[in-house]
Amino acid sequence: MIEGKTFEQWKMEFPLLELMVGYEPVVWTNDKVHSAEAALAGLSLGEADVLEAEARLKRFAPYIAHVFPETEDNAGIIESPLTGAPDMKNALGKMYRAPIDGELFVKEDNKLAVSGSIKARGGIYEVLKRAEDLAFEAGMLNEMDDYKKLADKEFKEYFSQYSIVCGSTGNLGLSIGIMSAELGFNVTIHMSDDARAWKKEMLRAKGVNVVEHSDDYSKAVEQGRIESGNDPKSHFVDDENSQTLFFGYAVAAVRLKAQLKDHNITVDEDHPLNVYLPCGVGGGPGGIAFGLKIIFSDHVHCFFAEPTHSPCMLLGMMTGYHEQLSAADFGLDNKTAADGLAVGRPSGFVGRLLQELMAGVYTVSDEDLFRMLAMIYVTEGIKLEPSALAGFMGPAVVRNDNENTTHIAWSTGGDMVPDAVWQDYYETGKNLL
Repeated sequence: MIEGKTFEQWKMEFPLLELMVGYEPVVWTNDKVHSAEAALAGLSLGEADVLEAEARLKRFAPYIAHVFPETEDNAGIIESPLTGAPDMKNALGKMYRAPIDGELFVKEDNKLAVSGSIKARGGIYEVLKRAEDLAFEAGMLNEMDDYKKLADKEFKEYFSQYSIVCGSTGNLGLSIGIMSAELGFNVTIHMSDDARAWKKEMLRAKGVNVVEHSDDYSKAVEQGRIESGNDPKSHFVDDENSQTLFFGYAVAAVRLKAQLKDHNITVDEDHPLNVYLPCGVGGGPGGIAFGLKIIFSDHVHCFFAEPTHSPCMLLGMMTGYHEQLSAADFGLDNKTAADGLAVGRPSGFVGRLLQELMAGVYTVSDEDLFRMLAMIYVTEGIKLEPSALAGFMGPAVVRNDNENTTHIAWSTGGDMVPDAVWQDYYETGKNLL
């Protein structure tokens, strides 16, 4: 029995489950979606929260530019380019025999400075907010200061008495670990067995304590939460439930609006925007989708993209049971090359918050992830990790009746992948094409 129902009862109520348990790719369209105005009006979170996060990141910009020289050209603002991908669009149309109308762009979060993935948004933001809160409480900092002073020895010594703990499949751990260590915090990252070895090694090289777990992501998070809860000077970064993380991700929408304007792209009723977001537990893509709905209202349609072996958010949103269900409940093994998306149980916070805002969810096989990894390198010269390709399938499989639609595949990571590891990915994909 699963939540009081037999498997056959579940399949009768949700026919897509028949395909999902056979690891077949599916597309689910959300029939609960409401107008953005009505859905957002009923939430306790809103635009003011996102703008507050953007203002905080601007305060920290001088510090970021100082300690991470690679951000100097952008004055300490960590942001990724929006890149046109016409050849990839044509290749996708041919591969899936589904010509794609409109333009395809890549939001290259793989190029985000400091940690090379989408997690540089929420993860770094939460650490910065923690540091600011502590410095404010100690009377060492105020909003009018030049935040570059946070690099001074006295701040590192002060922060060293505090710890930051996080559970991660990889990329969030990199962002939390790198930023926390730079500020002077003691930081521990609990990582699941399926997290990449090179990510663990990189964190240890930065002075981060990495605790490995033989079980999956949920167990790593659970252990991290317990450990942090036992220490009053410890802060646990909760990827499943943190509103701070969520707002850090949502800032991306504010910046995307300016980038679309730079590309002379109109977003309105006649020129809709479709955004395809790789999804693990849901915090990162959920925060971005939330921000996009605030900025573009009903003119943007957001889709989560998950591996066929780990469709946790699809299960949660489709059934309305959210974190009460896991992929394992239905016999799914949560084994995928997309390590950042290898999550068996979704964030209930994100699923419930976006239940009336998300346009849908689709799933993609590992084989297709590798095919697209090779394809985007051949067509556009962009190097990505497998999980970052999940968004690219969207324009080919999601029904679209408007030829003026702009498509954005959100590329979540890849720039920090070691060359030898990426070459293995590429060879796998090339052999599958």
